[in-house]
Amino acid sequence: MRLVQVTIPAGKKETVLSVLDDEGIDYVLTDETSGRRYTGVVYFPLPKSAVEPVLERLREVGLDEQAYTVVLSAETVVSRRFEALKEEYEEREEADERIAREELQARAQDLASTWPIYIVMTAVSAIIATAGLLLDSPATVVGSMVIAPLIGPAMATAVGSVVDDDELFARGVRMQIAGMALAVAAAAAFAAAVDVLNLVPDALDPAGIEQVRERLNPDFLSLAVALGSGVAGAVALTSGVSTALVGVMIAVALVPPAATVGIGIAYGDPSMVLSSGVLAVVNGLSINLAALLVLWYSGYRPERFFRVAEARTATVRRVAFIVAVIALLSLFLGGVTYDSYRTSNTESAVEAAVGEVVAPDGPYGERYAAMTVFDVDVMFAPQDPVFLLHRPSRVVVTMGVPPDRSTAGVTTVLDREVDEAAGTDVELQVRYVTYETVE
Repeated sequence: MRLVQVTIPAGKKETVLSVLDDEGIDYVLTDETSGRRYTGVVYFPLPKSAVEPVLERLREVGLDEQAYTVVLSAETVVSRRFEALKEEYEEREEADERIAREELQARAQDLASTWPIYIVMTAVSAIIATAGLLLDSPATVVGSMVIAPLIGPAMATAVGSVVDDDELFARGVRMQIAGMALAVAAAAAFAAAVDVLNLVPDALDPAGIEQVRERLNPDFLSLAVALGSGVAGAVALTSGVSTALVGVMIAVALVPPAATVGIGIAYGDPSMVLSSGVLAVVNGLSINLAALLVLWYSGYRPERFFRVAEARTATVRRVAFIVAVIALLSLFLGGVTYDSYRTSNTESAVEAAVGEVVAPDGPYGERYAAMTVFDVDVMFAPQDPVFLLHRPSRVVVTMGVPPDRSTAGVTTVLDREVDEAAGTDVELQVRYVTYETVE
């Protein structure tokens, strides 16, 4: 529910009140005595879905842009006429739960916080995320996302585009670009300081950290996460509910990849910078694309009718640009997805081949059946610097051998079977562990 406050221009009192009466709206009228060119102020409650159509009707009868309008959230309205009005709008086919265009713009402007706050919170969030990645601490990484103010610029960009507010659109774009650049710079500076001050082991390989490794192989599932975040952000914005939790989800798609780019810069790892950088860009564009489409589909348009076509053209042009860039970068995502599929199949094939060697009903019968495979570790080396394709390079097999069993010939057999399963000649290391079983 909303409480609307509107100033009435001189000579328009009867016209405005007749519109409210026709709509069956309860209102309170007060005289305006400030000496300006307004004769009164009218207050009236409305269902959330009725705010925009009622304000449109008031503009049609002469409520000019100079008259200020205030829309407030109302907790409770006790009125039979209000209940009837609410039921009427609920029964209309076109009725929905979205907030008015004016309220949408105000919320988007509020979410895009002032520059000092935005800069500080973004930098702090990136630094905390970098610390969490280097510590391999999921809790710390999640904590960094809670304070990231990245939902505001993304939603401001989308709202500014669909309602033809060029200033809001440009502000959102500038803040997104500056925010991502700042996050990368802050992460790189912090990671470099940590390395110089020896706060982490000298031999630390960031690519070997689980939390970092998750951002090094982006695939099409990452695209789904970003698109879902953009849809959720737009829906939360248009429904008037809290965007705090959705903001965390958007930060999930942006902050860790940006922090990983910074770590790659600090440690001089171009592969890390490339892969996580592509992930950050694709996620940012996907969030904007989803938000744009949801807001336009929800029916938000510019206030002036003759600017609708202009806003539509601008939105279509921006959507086309985003889709083209995502499609281009998706070649990278497709390569990574294919590589993940191929390496997974190779690992399964190698593990199966090693298992067949010691299987009693396998091709080698009972010869090695007393042995037990404890572990099979398949390692891969980079093959393609563009798509980050990998090829199997080394296999480490840990075998359990009873004390009375010989290992003669096992390594030769394993080497032949592993090479055949991997489809190429790989380095094989077999580690024998003597074990006994006590009943």
